[in-house]
Amino acid sequence: MLKNSDKKGSILAYWVVVDNSDIWLVNGELPKGRATDFDLPEEKATKVGQYNSLPVMWVNESDVERSFELVSLRELLLIEQELFLLVSKAVQYGHMTQTQRFCSKCGGRNFLNHIEIAMQCGECRSIHYPRIYPCIIVAVRKDDKILLAQHAKHKNGMYTVIAGFTEVGETLEQCVAREVIEETGINVKNIRYFASQPWAFPSSMMVGYLADYDSGSISVDKTELADAQWFSIDDMPEVAPVGTIARTLIEHTVSEIKAG
Repeated sequence: MLKNSDKKGSILAYWVVVDNSDIWLVNGELPKGRATDFDLPEEKATKVGQYNSLPVMWVNESDVERSFELVSLRELLLIEQELFLLVSKAVQYGHMTQTQRFCSKCGGRNFLNHIEIAMQCGECRSIHYPRIYPCIIVAVRKDDKILLAQHAKHKNGMYTVIAGFTEVGETLEQCVAREVIEETGINVKNIRYFASQPWAFPSSMMVGYLADYDSGSISVDKTELADAQWFSIDDMPEVAPVGTIARTLIEHTVSEIKAG
């Protein structure tokens, strides 16, 4: 239970302690209190936003002189989206500090610029902002069925929609068509934007699309997928968890099929 601390120099805030895509929770929730309540170095923390009139502060676990039991950011998928996005931002900033330690122009040592919230070279003074990796994710419909795939890493049997990273020189729509045919052998048409979701695993931007079946038979790329099938909405497998854009795409497609 938090102390009702009123110590000077310690602000009341939400605290996001980060290591890779893992964060520290207290009783399953983001800790709220003062830095002094948790023995956190407020001078090394950076504000990433505001939630419920309180600042949301990011600090790397490596800057804290105590150990934490960390859990995956996935544990917060069901919290209010506004707060989840701020926590995701903190995770991506943490990733930036760990992967952009040296300047890509001169090789000098980078340091965190707290004003820009970016890495700045101590030699040539170049500023390096967080790298964001664009990905597409698409729900494909064929009449009253939806295309779902099982990745080899999903040992629990979960199925989801097709996704993949955008390549240099292609549009997002071209990426949708390429990923679907490469992984499943299916050609798609009527590709249309749906929604997006920052995905801090470790620093991606998921851009969601809907598409319709055009031609082809399923031929699974075994280097990417364990299985892919057309599923009737009355016989759905276990799918991606609530809170993910994958689940939202699936639920939207199911609702459209039900609506006829």
